[in-house]
Amino acid sequence: MAEKILTPKEIVAELDRYIIGQSEAKKAVAIALRNRYRRSKLSQELRDEITPKNIILKGPTGVGKTEIARRLAKVVKAPFVKVEATKFTEVGYVGRDVESIIRDLVEASIRLVKDEKTKEVTPIATETAENKVVELLLPMRKEADGGQKSDAQLKEELLSELRLGHLDNLIVEMEVKNQAPKTLRIQPDMENGGAIDLGNIFGMMGKGPQAVKKKKVTVRQAMNTIIAEEAEKKIDQDQVIQEALSRAEQDGVVFLDEIDKIASDDAGGARGRDVSREGVQRDILPIVEGSTVQTKYGAIKTDFILFVAAGAFHISKMEDLIPELQGRFPIKVELDNLTEDDFVKILTEPDNAVLKQYKALLGVDGVSLNFEDEAIREIAKVAFIENESSENLGARRLHAVLEFLLKDILYEADDNETKEINITKAYVEEHLAKSLRERNLQKYII
Repeated sequence: MAEKILTPKEIVAELDRYIIGQSEAKKAVAIALRNRYRRSKLSQELRDEITPKNIILKGPTGVGKTEIARRLAKVVKAPFVKVEATKFTEVGYVGRDVESIIRDLVEASIRLVKDEKTKEVTPIATETAENKVVELLLPMRKEADGGQKSDAQLKEELLSELRLGHLDNLIVEMEVKNQAPKTLRIQPDMENGGAIDLGNIFGMMGKGPQAVKKKKVTVRQAMNTIIAEEAEKKIDQDQVIQEALSRAEQDGVVFLDEIDKIASDDAGGARGRDVSREGVQRDILPIVEGSTVQTKYGAIKTDFILFVAAGAFHISKMEDLIPELQGRFPIKVELDNLTEDDFVKILTEPDNAVLKQYKALLGVDGVSLNFEDEAIREIAKVAFIENESSENLGARRLHAVLEFLLKDILYEADDNETKEINITKAYVEEHLAKSLRERNLQKYII
């Protein structure tokens, strides 16, 4: 059955499960994704004329820029890669190295497609693995049974016990393939896709089939090993590569973080540094404009890849990017600073809400952690004030505040004692009464 294509409203609803606020940014990326589906339904001639409308997200750290792009790729199951633009200002990175962004995207696409294909064949692979493990266990069971039951009966018993997990920790001896030596690659000219794989060369010069050895493993380990081997046999690797290249070309999402750091800073006066930054912009420009990049799997066109760039733009402005690059990002969205109400929602509402995380962590040690509504409001208020009065860290400030607030509880939690702890407004006020700067919260900020 064909997978359902989400509408923009449905995409935003999925993003809302993890990200609070930022409705304009969510709408922009949802429209961009839906337009891909719309484009796919057009004639080939018209389809080739329509390119993605790339997006720049502007906003301080911790307001959701990266999370929007990351969650978006998961929602639509698109190949996704995140790269910091400043990486290419480091010593040793010049010119065409920016093409590594696209090669990384292809690798991500191959992993994505291979995972999907593996899930498809896992039921059949599991059935094969069960039969093989039952054959491994049969001699031991026959010996224990003393000839009372037929092989068919014993196999049926073993299969039932295996599926129930009763045999998971039983030790068996099985043949496993020796792990192939690590591949050494020499890449004299990646522009032409040149990559000499010495691992393959030496493999072909080896002595016949891959060596196997006997190894003692648990039944669960044996099952996992056989399932992986059987799934690998059933997957057409050439088909995976072709589909992955197509998915990367047509559905790929590249997230360029810290793009403001490669914008020229006219006020800074450091001309040499600005030349370097402009050079990185000009290196990135071809892949954003549309070009062909050679990878070890084949050539890939970047014309239809969606690029989402992001930056705080505290010092530089969007207008400080070179005009050609600006023109390739027609959609510009400014993300909102988080309010006190936003912090309350971040603490409680998302599927991965911060308070849910701490409750789960302490639950491991038998501690039931509860937060009263007024306490949650007070935590949000403290985080908001700290962002206003010092460096704005967005939602990351909540982690700093909570880590400080729960420091003693996290330290004293005893996994031998079950207890319930209620965090009240009075508790929050008592522990966060003084200025958080005086309490050196900076040490909790990464």
